[in-house]
Amino acid sequence: MTEVLDPAAFADLLAGYCLEVQPGQQILVRSTTLAAPLLLELQRAILERDAWPHLRVDLPGQDRSFYDHARDRHLDDVSSLALDEAKRIDANLGINASDDVRGLVGVDPELITRLARSRRPVREAIMKKRWCSTLWPTEALAGQAGMTLEEFQGFVRGALFLDQPDPVAAWGGLRAFQDKLIARLASARDIRIEADGTDLTLRVAGRTWVNSDGKRNMPSGEVFTGPHESSANGRIRFTVPSSPRGVEVSGVELTFLDGRVTGFSAARGQDYLEAALATDAGARSLGELGIGTNFGIDRPTGTILLDEKIAGTVHLALGRSYRETGGRNTSALHWDLICDLRQGGRISADGQMLNDKLWAVG
Repeated sequence: MTEVLDPAAFADLLAGYCLEVQPGQQILVRSTTLAAPLLLELQRAILERDAWPHLRVDLPGQDRSFYDHARDRHLDDVSSLALDEAKRIDANLGINASDDVRGLVGVDPELITRLARSRRPVREAIMKKRWCSTLWPTEALAGQAGMTLEEFQGFVRGALFLDQPDPVAAWGGLRAFQDKLIARLASARDIRIEADGTDLTLRVAGRTWVNSDGKRNMPSGEVFTGPHESSANGRIRFTVPSSPRGVEVSGVELTFLDGRVTGFSAARGQDYLEAALATDAGARSLGELGIGTNFGIDRPTGTILLDEKIAGTVHLALGRSYRETGGRNTSALHWDLICDLRQGGRISADGQMLNDKLWAVG
């Protein structure tokens, strides 16, 4: 029988390990009503740490209703209250607990892009604070993954290392594993990604590789950096479907010349892809190169938070760089797209293949 996901143990991991909640802090928690078991335990865990929990809970269908009724002001301006809150909190926790993974199908992608642009100041304010993104299993997310809710709970439990006797120690073990990967990558100048339909080179010399060990994403399991903004040349086919904000996008192929997207197509979601690339001047450049390392995530689920961590995959993000990598690209967009290398693909640094090292370090 599949072990259920214990919301109390999950909440303690988030409040203690991920956010390291301290007395007196203001902790903002965002999710939907479907995450009620986790939200109640998070309230308990935050209060026990003598901090202030602020729960922001969306209703089923709220996002779609917003787009159906929003006026220009709501799409192109930013709420002063939301911005003030983002500036005043000490930490932010976002929990994906979707009631309908296709809830935004049919919404004009341009409306989604306009809202992303206008909320950029809120996102930037939040990213200056402690933050973490995670998920709570729902029927919708389980169905997207091709699992029952019970199966998906067990899958997520394993990805979180909550099936381990000491989850925090397990995350420490992954951190040490990834430190070894970073040691191998730290001196690399150029990265080449090759697979069916893919031959792309990137310059990473002088950029910092970050060990993503569950502090910002839970689950995590990746090392990432910010490639030089004008360095991407070649083409890449992203073989894992993506569903940003509930819009299905699959079969994405991009061509780069001197760091800019010069050609693009998608088998599904072409309109969304076009709108995303038109978000702003930085949307056609890369902000991130990541390498997945989480062996507890062994198949695509349709949820980017999980899929980009699959050991044996790489992902590239269009748009915003993370400043700690040394990346300089600025954009309201940050969209991770995933290429699976497990069926004959390869990644190399300065001409030396890394597959056997990257996923066999220990």
